[in-house]
Amino acid sequence: MEDDKEEVKSFKELGVVEKLIEACDSLGWKNPSKIQAEAIPHALEGKDLIGLVQTGSGKTGAFALPILQALWKDPQTFFACVLSPTRELAVQIAEQFEALGSSIGVKSAVVRNPDKSCRRGW
Repeated sequence: MEDDKEEVKSFKELGVVEKLIEACDSLGWKNPSKIQAEAIPHALEGKDLIGLVQTGSGKTGAFALPILQALWKDPQTFFACVLSPTRELAVQIAEQFEALGSSIGVKSAVVRNPDKSCRRGW
């Protein structure tokens, strides 16, 4: 965010729908984090983004909220696929999606590749 811009104070100002704002409130997210404030408006416009910030900064919310909002506007059985480098992170992301999307009935599944030859050695 540029220094001369007014700081965003709410998810509503970012364009997030009320159902998802309520989910944010239930998770204790009163105000968007910096990555959320910068990413969500662009993602809601359908733009591709790359965000690089530290753990615990709100990255999952930054991409999950726009995905869930698009799903809310156009309900479908299978809607998005999120790739994760580890099983643990995949589980955390799935939990966030289900918590944020609980009011619209979102269900998620974590699927792992059983072919160990695909693992990297680092």
